[in-house]
Amino acid sequence: MRIVVFGANGGTGRRLIQQALDRGHDVRAVTRQPRSFPVAGAGLEVVEADVTVDAPVEGADVVLSTLGAPYTRRPVTLYSRGTAMILAAMRRVDVRRLVVVSSGATEPHHHAEGGFLLNRVIQPLVTATIGKSTYVDMRAMEALVRDSGLDWTIVRPSGLFDSDSVTRYRLSENRSDGVFTSRADLAACLLDQAADRTWIGRTAAVTTAEGAPTLSAVLRREAFGR
Repeated sequence: MRIVVFGANGGTGRRLIQQALDRGHDVRAVTRQPRSFPVAGAGLEVVEADVTVDAPVEGADVVLSTLGAPYTRRPVTLYSRGTAMILAAMRRVDVRRLVVVSSGATEPHHHAEGGFLLNRVIQPLVTATIGKSTYVDMRAMEALVRDSGLDWTIVRPSGLFDSDSVTRYRLSENRSDGVFTSRADLAACLLDQAADRTWIGRTAAVTTAEGAPTLSAVLRREAFGR
């Protein structure tokens, strides 16, 4: 399969590309910083491009977007502008399959596995302050994808963390009770969706079912570096 990946140099993008190469796919990694791209291997093409200006999707069987931007209180437009460029390019060269990463926080909800601290303190605080502009733009991106007429799937992870290997992840329609998603599992989910038509025209929430950290462990690591 010929796969084009946007957001290739991010934490999820790098894992996705390595997993795709390991499965024997041909991959075009699109990044603004090709010289710092750490993944190499047979079947990999690294292309320099700014997705808000150009989206090189020619020859692809599937396009996977892992676009990401840091939290900021300033307006965020990367997700909607970049995705609009991807959609236009896909229509122009008749590439139909698209899988994009969004976030479970675009639709804030009670997490049965989250407890009082996450549901009543952390989630409302983040979505109303430092993450507000990010999630506004993600919702705009999701609307563009749903209206695209393409064979799309939106993937919404929960809180991201790093792990060494892929586990048995869970998929739910639209939202999930799960609190965390490993980047390895998210990458595997995206790659699985590239060849699976089950979730076309649907939004899948993906969470890690095995080995996810506790909320207290994440807070200790963020606060004390351990």
